[in-house]
Amino acid sequence: MFWVLVLLNLVVLSGDGMVSEGASRPRDVNVGAIFSLGTLYGQVANIAMKAAEDDVNSDPSVLGGSKLRIMMYDAKRNGFLSIMGALQFMETDAVAIIGPQTSIMAHVLSHLANELSVPMLSFTALDPSLSALQFPFFVQTAPSDLFQMRAIAEMITYYGWSDVIALYNDDDNSRNGITSLGDELEGRRCKISYKAVLPLDVVLMSPREIIDELVKIQRMESRIIIVNTFPRTGKMIFEEAQKLGMMEKGYVWIATTWLTSLLDSVSPLPPKNAESLRGVLTLRIHTRNSIKKRDFVARWNKLSNGTVGLNVYGLYAYDTVWIIARAVKRLLDSGANISFSSDSKLTTLKGGSLNLRALSIFDQGSQFLDYIVNTKMTGVTGPVEFHPDRSMFQPAYDIINVADDGFKQIGYWSNHSGLSVVPPESLYSKPPNRSSSNQHLNNVTWPGGTTVTPRGWVFPNNGRRLRIGVPERASFKDFVSRVNGNNKVQGYCIDVFEAAVKLLSYPVPHEFILFGDGLKNPNYNELVNNVTTGVFDAVVGDIAIVTKRTKIVDFTQPYIESGLVVVAPVTKLNDTPWAFLRPFTPPMWAVTAAFFLIVGSVIWILEHRINDEFRGPPRRQIVTILWFSFSTMFFSHRENTVSTLGRIVLLIWLFVVLIITSSYTASLTSILTVQQLNSPIKGVDTLISSSGRIGFQVGSYAENYMIDELNIARSRLVALASPQEYATALQNGTVSAIVDERPYVDLFLSDFCGFAIRGQEFTRSGWGFAFPRDSPLAVDMSTAILGLSETGKLQKIHDKWLSKSNCSNLNGSQSDDDPEQLKLRSFWGLFLVCGIACFIALFIYFFKIVRDYCNHHKPEEEAIVPSPPESSRSRSLQRFLAYFDEKEDESKRKLKRKRNDDLSVKSSRSM
Repeated sequence: MFWVLVLLNLVVLSGDGMVSEGASRPRDVNVGAIFSLGTLYGQVANIAMKAAEDDVNSDPSVLGGSKLRIMMYDAKRNGFLSIMGALQFMETDAVAIIGPQTSIMAHVLSHLANELSVPMLSFTALDPSLSALQFPFFVQTAPSDLFQMRAIAEMITYYGWSDVIALYNDDDNSRNGITSLGDELEGRRCKISYKAVLPLDVVLMSPREIIDELVKIQRMESRIIIVNTFPRTGKMIFEEAQKLGMMEKGYVWIATTWLTSLLDSVSPLPPKNAESLRGVLTLRIHTRNSIKKRDFVARWNKLSNGTVGLNVYGLYAYDTVWIIARAVKRLLDSGANISFSSDSKLTTLKGGSLNLRALSIFDQGSQFLDYIVNTKMTGVTGPVEFHPDRSMFQPAYDIINVADDGFKQIGYWSNHSGLSVVPPESLYSKPPNRSSSNQHLNNVTWPGGTTVTPRGWVFPNNGRRLRIGVPERASFKDFVSRVNGNNKVQGYCIDVFEAAVKLLSYPVPHEFILFGDGLKNPNYNELVNNVTTGVFDAVVGDIAIVTKRTKIVDFTQPYIESGLVVVAPVTKLNDTPWAFLRPFTPPMWAVTAAFFLIVGSVIWILEHRINDEFRGPPRRQIVTILWFSFSTMFFSHRENTVSTLGRIVLLIWLFVVLIITSSYTASLTSILTVQQLNSPIKGVDTLISSSGRIGFQVGSYAENYMIDELNIARSRLVALASPQEYATALQNGTVSAIVDERPYVDLFLSDFCGFAIRGQEFTRSGWGFAFPRDSPLAVDMSTAILGLSETGKLQKIHDKWLSKSNCSNLNGSQSDDDPEQLKLRSFWGLFLVCGIACFIALFIYFFKIVRDYCNHHKPEEEAIVPSPPESSRSRSLQRFLAYFDEKEDESKRKLKRKRNDDLSVKSSRSM
């Protein structure tokens, strides 16, 4: 490619190539500089570089006996002259070139720099596409515009905007900067909705092109305008924007660093320019406050003779010269000579009258480049250091707001921590924190003098109304329907939409366009997909918010809750005289009754020998057992008439009875007060396990959900088109149940009796209005819907269209399941405790009575007539049972009498 560039320079180069030889410390070290001195950047850079040259040469510790010589070439905003200047420097043995001023020429001249090994350093050509891989000898000594665009993208996100318009010149720097901005915005779900391209700054002589683009922008939706241009074009843009009324409330203008360069160097601005810039946001490359910076700023008026103010690029121009000077020092200190040699490629090239041999290669160019990119110093801009990818160390920007009295700083942006209101250098010692809660900027005065953040968009002023798709339903027309055969629509969904639109702070011109033929419900997935293809600007209706649809459109906040439910035929259960038996299951009734008998029997055993109430004829004792055990439920004082052991058993049994009766009472109350409905379908689980057919509404997502998520065979599904078909299919058994969304089912049940919802909703969703992805109207409509809900307006609309019922007795509790009966497994612990208490009481009692029997009925020492063992055991058992049946007081009297008789016998024998 090099020879193509050379052929463009049709100029006769005279003189022989000069090669430095011998001296290790040259008298002069030449550095070229290519700038347009008639521009703002050129004026400031020229003064700053000359000041740096003087400071370097006045310090003998830098270059020793050598002098740094800056050779300035005025390109006069002409690309051809820029090439000529670079060629001249190549034949005058320049060790480096500062410049060029623009990215267009940087792309061209970098090929020369690569070929001849001459480093080229620029602090104004900051095009992000100038990569070190493609142009290894080109070095940007100020932060790349990539970081400026990242800062702007984070500002867009911070203020909650999504669409922006880019206004820029058609040159490499402006165009590639906007390309980088688009990439940064895309990563944040934002976008550039329109690119307004202006001619090159150097050829833009009339504001006609600017006016044409501004008029186009006026008609567009976005009100966020990014201006990436040059001071001359920028001033013209804002002057014309003010004339067109585009500096008023509602607009947001963000200018790149060209504006702060203008504000810093031309202060104060003429009143006309100052007025046209009020409310604009702009950025300035951040430079730390330091003694070096303050001293240089203090010198500036003397250096410039008051002709131009210092801007940030003047500081970078000064530091760039020092970067080169320190690299030269390191090169000379290393013992290397500064030498140049002919390029073998050029010596063999037949150039006609071109003296190509005059272009020489810098022999130490690669070594010199390494010293440049490994620079570590502190300059007037702060720490100067390069990352391995050649980007500047710790890039940061000041964020400026142009106000009535000049401009004010509202914060900072750094690549380390994003947006902040404290200087970035105070955050570098802390871990990076890019969370949204850690991003802050101070208040802004926006165009029009308002301090309220603009929403950033309006409806396009192009005479077109929003085309809103509406489903033309064949059933459930309370939600949305055509009015009397014309194109007007009405219904619950329409009223909610219109009420929400009225709460917006701006008008929303719109028209409803029906989708479908009205003979059957349309396919809602196709309806929503028409938003993505641009057929509709939005969709309003009974649109369920489901995952598949949220991937292609943005929904508003749901305005009604929805979810799939099961509806089936039901019969009432509590119209029966035996309803009081329903709280307990049969096993529960059986075990409870058995325990009444068991406890009664235990008490009889414990009390039979000591309590007269438990004695008498067998019939009386059986009645006593039954009466005593069952009456315990109602007369807790009965435990006072029994023994201690019996009292313990009774108390435990009383505790069990109280718990059981309280549960029974609660369950019975529920049965008698809540409408109970019976159906073999208890919910979605029984529906899935059954083999019956299932109905669904035509056009509903319920069909795909049952097939894909519930794995129900398609052959079981029956499409139904209307509430009347629902009722007929359920009554004649065509389907065993219907699966549909809750709002449709509620409306169906309000007109048709004998059916009810079985189980709970097994999906959770809602209905919303669909808009294109990232539509700001979706956000504002969500806020409006929340406002309708908070004020009660949403409920009033619901009551107007949907609150009606002809089956209040049956369907008032249609979603309630049958209360679960009280089962034995819920109370087995209580019965176990009671059973253990009875067992322990019986064990203690029998142990005591057996002990007493053995002590009081010893076998007679001699028997008159021996008896067989079987007869002996029988008599012993009879005696024990007789003892057990005998009242305890009688046993004690007999024992006492026997003891007295024994004593009398012993006394008579002893005499």
